[in-house]
Amino acid sequence: MKKTLKYSLFLVLFIVLSLYMESCKVGQDYERHDMKGPVVFSQDFPKDSSVSNLPWWELFNDSILVDLIDTALVNNKSIQVAISRIEESQLQIDIAKADYYPFIGYNAYGSGLANSEVSGLSNQAGGGVNVSYTVDLWQKIKTMNKIALQNYFATEEAYKSLNISVVSAVATTYVSLRDIDNRMIIAEKTAKNFQENLDVMQARFNAGFISEVDLSQAKIQLSEAKTALEIFDRSRVQIENAISVLLGTAPRSIPRGLTLFDQISVPEIPVGLPSELLDRRPDIVQAERRLHAQTLRIGVAEALKYPSLTLSLDMGAQLVNPSFLFADLGAQLLGPIFNSGKLKRNVEVEEARTKQLLLDYENSYLLALQEVEDAMIAVQTYKREYSLRNEQMLMATTASQLAWVRYDGGLTSYLEVLNLQSSQFNAELRASEAFKNQITSIVGLYQALGGGWYAEREDIKELN
Repeated sequence: MKKTLKYSLFLVLFIVLSLYMESCKVGQDYERHDMKGPVVFSQDFPKDSSVSNLPWWELFNDSILVDLIDTALVNNKSIQVAISRIEESQLQIDIAKADYYPFIGYNAYGSGLANSEVSGLSNQAGGGVNVSYTVDLWQKIKTMNKIALQNYFATEEAYKSLNISVVSAVATTYVSLRDIDNRMIIAEKTAKNFQENLDVMQARFNAGFISEVDLSQAKIQLSEAKTALEIFDRSRVQIENAISVLLGTAPRSIPRGLTLFDQISVPEIPVGLPSELLDRRPDIVQAERRLHAQTLRIGVAEALKYPSLTLSLDMGAQLVNPSFLFADLGAQLLGPIFNSGKLKRNVEVEEARTKQLLLDYENSYLLALQEVEDAMIAVQTYKREYSLRNEQMLMATTASQLAWVRYDGGLTSYLEVLNLQSSQFNAELRASEAFKNQITSIVGLYQALGGGWYAEREDIKELN
């Protein structure tokens, strides 16, 4: 009776001591690093709110483009891989949570013994249940669960970041496709005009009014326009192939919606403040989640320097003799003695890795600032460039028409007509490209700001 009471008091004391040690913690909690960045962006943009707060479908006027983006967000292979990684991280959280609970197993045994002194067999058979529980000394298990959670959040941010990249890529390549379509129209119209010029020049040459030099120049001019058509046709198919891959399909023809000049139109583009990028850009948040998880790993490495405690309970019975029951309650305390140097180095390794991820986090923020500044200057300059290119195109068209009238009246040479018609052709092509660049620069700014590109997944829920 005294032994039982003594054993019970020892067990209670042991459990109380274990719970006390479990409340101890090694390592430090994560604290957000103070990112020293500019208060405002250097370019002159509105700061009151950000265009990134707009849903991406409100940015585009083209329903075909919106449908293509919807398809890419569902079928793009890289996005599907990212979703799979999120699911994997969710499973890792469940695995980490399992360490909070006791491990329960079972065993069974059987044997038969024969010897010369006893006739027959001596049979033994039995089974039992094993229960073991690792006490969370130093909060190592709790910290491992926090690490798994931060890894999950990091994969979720990677999914959001990939959504931004895919939507931006679809929008940019689609706008490039509509630009190529527009250039094809310009080249076809120009080739038709050049063919009419050649027909006129051929008739004049046959009548002996012009030299063969003028006729050859007209042929060269037509050949240049036809060559441009082949170049644009090749580019168009290659861009369609690129869009098809983004949509998760084999190369195919891409449907068209609005023309190039009917696409996106954003009169004023607010960008918000640089500090908002820390919470808005998924790639920066992902880098911070990884840094958070790595910071916690220092505590796990430090916990390995201290003892670990496992409680166990074995219960069972013999099948041959069911009245024979047994139970064994035990505890095992394990701690390092001669490998403290190795464990100390492990802590230093985790600290070095934390420093690396901190630098990655800081670099992500700096790159984000650069991308926003680059995108803002691109929006401003491409808008002005298109305005100038459009004026240049109008002037070149007028000059080309006047040159033909002058040539037809015998006031100038065909070389002047040739040069001005070529200038008109090139000016129209450059104006189309400048407008395309103006649109894609807005897409680039929206991407750099990390705004509402990504589609929320219903099965992704905040875990606490």
